[in-house]
Amino acid sequence: MSETEGRGTRPTTSGTPGVDAARQEDTPYADALVAYARRSPGRYNVPGHKAAASINPALAEVFGERALIMDIPPIIDGIDAGEEPSPFELSQQLAAEAWGARRTWFLFNGASAANHAICMALRHFGRDVVVQRNVHTSTIDGLIASGLRPTFAFPEVDARVGIAHCLRPEELDRALREAQTAHAAIVVSPTYYGFSADLAGLREVARSHGVTLVVDEAWGAHFAFSPRLPQDALSAGADLVVSSTHKMLGSLTQSAMLHSGRDGEIDDATIDRAVSLLESTSPSAILAGSLDLARRRAAVEGEALLRATIDAAAVIRQSIEAIPGLATLDDRQIGSFGIAGFDPLRVTIDLSGSGRDARLVNRRLNDKHAVFLELISERALVAILGIGEGVGDAQRLVAGLRESLSVLEPSPSGRSFALPHPGLLRVTPRAAYFSPTTAIDASHAEGRIAAETLAVYPPGVPNVLPGEVITAQNLEHVLRAHAGGLTVRGPADRSLRTIRVIATPHPDAA
Repeated sequence: MSETEGRGTRPTTSGTPGVDAARQEDTPYADALVAYARRSPGRYNVPGHKAAASINPALAEVFGERALIMDIPPIIDGIDAGEEPSPFELSQQLAAEAWGARRTWFLFNGASAANHAICMALRHFGRDVVVQRNVHTSTIDGLIASGLRPTFAFPEVDARVGIAHCLRPEELDRALREAQTAHAAIVVSPTYYGFSADLAGLREVARSHGVTLVVDEAWGAHFAFSPRLPQDALSAGADLVVSSTHKMLGSLTQSAMLHSGRDGEIDDATIDRAVSLLESTSPSAILAGSLDLARRRAAVEGEALLRATIDAAAVIRQSIEAIPGLATLDDRQIGSFGIAGFDPLRVTIDLSGSGRDARLVNRRLNDKHAVFLELISERALVAILGIGEGVGDAQRLVAGLRESLSVLEPSPSGRSFALPHPGLLRVTPRAAYFSPTTAIDASHAEGRIAAETLAVYPPGVPNVLPGEVITAQNLEHVLRAHAGGLTVRGPADRSLRTIRVIATPHPDAA
């Protein structure tokens, strides 16, 4: 194994429950970066800016000289190489302890890198997996790269508002009984709208079928640090957990983590091989340092910071609900649509009672009030608060909502977001991706095998995936939704005049 491949591969030794608070105060990797920079080293290696503002003054002006100084390449003794455990390895060990993992990997291509690596690792143990239908697109990309053959389990959908919610244990059981050779299940919790599934129930179903449970917990990296938040996936017994640390815990964009469960079914060496296969050989020291610092803050101060933010979110919800026609989705939804928990840091605004199109409201919030939200659908908006955030300038959001509703006319649609069942998966997503393809007139696509994804948003559940037969019902649903002004994600031709399909009408299954 090369030095680069071995970076960060030392196993974690955190075998006992609980967290050593004194150890969590440490930031070994970030400290090592600072110590290296203080030496003012002669830099005859990459990156080409050499930490000198004089080489490219515009870089220093936009990002600051400090960022250039801390942009340090990999394989430096005392940082991520040399005597073991290196500061980089120690930082990953501390993260594993903080989240209660057997082992943690720092990632520098977002949680997408975790989904890609998981699919590659799962392929070592078989071809068939069960996948929640509304997984992140990076998981679909992982299926393509790995050649896994999915059987889909379907989340509950609120057809009134157009929100895809959670996967019920009963639905996972149905899918696993259908896919009897499946060796893993990939599920999503929490959702984009902040609702978490019955993870204990999903884990129980997975165990009863003897399969590995993977949880894409990209939006729930903070769950482990407050008793007022839903149960986190590792404590629920998940085998592998995706953690998009930058989303809610404040590390820098594109930084993330992958955790293996203490009793995880997949050995760490297999996961490590997949991570090494896909990661950059030039990882960002700045991103890694941000993960180290975000972990310390969450582990040491997280409970108090989250308490304050949860309380602030409650105040913001109250203010929004005082606006006629607006409601917020919260823990009152628990028990419906497979929902077992609610993340109060997610403020989901239901505009259906106002009759306004949330997309138009969002555009006015952007243009008139310089307010930008995380997620926009036809009848809902989602605002998120980060750890430690208070009420702050939330009055801008509230005032912007009130003003937007006073200006915009109602546009009632009465549209139902009920979904037709997808077509038969004739070939794997990988086979569809690598097959010769052609773009045909959309009106002639019925019965052909898709070579691209078609997902009406909202609710964002893919209607057609690569390798599936395009049915008359799904084709009509997608084209009607597009004609009605909804977004269809995935097609190369965004006008939907053409749809890309496998050139051979009836290829052999692969």
